[in-house]
Amino acid sequence: MYLPIQTERLYEQIVVQIENRIMTGQLKLGEQLPAERELAEQFAVSRTAVREAVKILREKGLIEIRPGRGTFVRNGTTGAVRQSLGLLMKFESGKDLVNLVEVRELLEPEIAALAATRISDEYISAMAEAIQTMDTALENVDVFVEADLDFHLALAEGTQNPIIPILMDSIIELLREQRKRTGLADGGLGRGQTHHKKIMAAILQRDPQAARQAMQDHMQQVRDDSELSTTTPT
Repeated sequence: MYLPIQTERLYEQIVVQIENRIMTGQLKLGEQLPAERELAEQFAVSRTAVREAVKILREKGLIEIRPGRGTFVRNGTTGAVRQSLGLLMKFESGKDLVNLVEVRELLEPEIAALAATRISDEYISAMAEAIQTMDTALENVDVFVEADLDFHLALAEGTQNPIIPILMDSIIELLREQRKRTGLADGGLGRGQTHHKKIMAAILQRDPQAARQAMQDHMQQVRDDSELSTTTPT
């Protein structure tokens, strides 16, 4: 027996409108959504309704929130991939952390090298902003990790190859959890920040070999801290 159809809640109507705009290409990958207050005015609803809609859209993998920068459209297919990877791998053992490090060792040194030859001022600025945030958040793992992710995503976007950010974005939740765990290793955040600055210096010099080496050194540090985090009491 069917149930009577209920009137949609306000936030559901907002979700439908934004979702339709994304699917039809009116809102493009990487495009920034208006601020919460502006969206509330445009939809003539409360900010609470907008906030709930944003939460649902984020869960669907259609948007992402970048702290200090705003809300951006993402490729919805990566959300499905991310969810599948998340179900596959829950970091239940030290081996899970090492598996992710191996993936990063394959991808990120070449991403850094390619970005060194192609990156635009826009993404250099995003990397610099992330480094500045991390400098002020060495005692706040949550803030540090979000800026850390912004740094690596800006580097991926700096390759000017649209497939690479999608690949990185597909493992973003795994990266977030890994970084929070490795941050538990004594001095882990500070060590990571040292490597970020070396990568940035190589990028500014437009030196692909130096960028590749700097990222390889960073991945070795991540590997070492991953091993430490599995023995650090939580």
